[in-house]
Amino acid sequence: MRIAILTDAWYPQVNGVVRTLNKTIEILEANGHEVLCINPQLFKTLPMPTYPDIRLAILPWRGVKKRLDAFKPEAVHLATEGSIGWAGRRYCLKHKVPYTTAYHTRFPEYVRLRAPIPLAWSYAFVRRFHSGAIRTMVATQSMHDSLAEHGFKNLVRWSRGVDLQRFHPRQADVFDDLPRPVMLHLGRVAVEKNIEAFLALDLPGSKVVIGDGPARKDLQARYPDAHFLGYKENGDLARHLAAADVLVFPSRTDTFGLVMLEAMASGVPVAAYPVEGPVDVIENGVNGWVDEDLHKAVSQALRVDRAACRAHAEQYSWEACTDQFLDNLQPLEEQQLATLSADSLG
Repeated sequence: MRIAILTDAWYPQVNGVVRTLNKTIEILEANGHEVLCINPQLFKTLPMPTYPDIRLAILPWRGVKKRLDAFKPEAVHLATEGSIGWAGRRYCLKHKVPYTTAYHTRFPEYVRLRAPIPLAWSYAFVRRFHSGAIRTMVATQSMHDSLAEHGFKNLVRWSRGVDLQRFHPRQADVFDDLPRPVMLHLGRVAVEKNIEAFLALDLPGSKVVIGDGPARKDLQARYPDAHFLGYKENGDLARHLAAADVLVFPSRTDTFGLVMLEAMASGVPVAAYPVEGPVDVIENGVNGWVDEDLHKAVSQALRVDRAACRAHAEQYSWEACTDQFLDNLQPLEEQQLATLSADSLG
């Protein structure tokens, strides 16, 4: 099948959305599908206000139309609600092409943390983007229920996977010079990740932050006892993660939090708030702990059996995740393909 995936989140960004899309495309192509990924690297871009590490495509309509006309996709998936996603939506509606979307990011909450824009306005904007989709894919049941309460329709599940070969329990000496326990946060260092709730905890041991982002400079200045290591990649990242005693995931706005599965696959328990995402993958006392008291969540998670964390992660695979994605797509009928082909020639 020829599958077009349009996304505003792509390299050099390092986050769960990019990892999910990249792994999905890799498996799709390995299984014989032809994938066109329309992403910001194909366009002139500008930095996103308040978050310059994210680049947004400038006026991508013509480029999106040209590439979709030439590719003649049999299925279209819009991954994000940015300028490329909206251009793809315009194309699909204009040509009467059925399409799917995904809700990767709690965009209204992210915006609210940066600007005094009412949540109702942001939800109306995002709901409009997804309203024309045949299906909107969400990672967890709790996210499904939350969006349904906000008036979203045609919601279906698209879970996540984890690379069990890359992330696994191992002996690593990367934190041998730090007092134990080592409490680790891994991800973007940005306001929506609520990292300060972790850094402000009064706990014995060492706090480590891996990742970078617009909030790093401020947090590093205000919490000099924490260890900010910047980005880590591939095997280096996996070694650091496996060497931690607990992953602390204080975000209240993520739709899933792929890093939680990566930690569990490494034999590391997770401490988090009981919000969408963590409540779907963390079972207290089995692979971590969720609690409104983050101090308690960390203390309890440190007691969890690391082997049980790995066993839980082994339930997730990227192959099963990709199969679910394929099942959720809406392939074009032959008549629609013929019409689309004629329109692109006109």
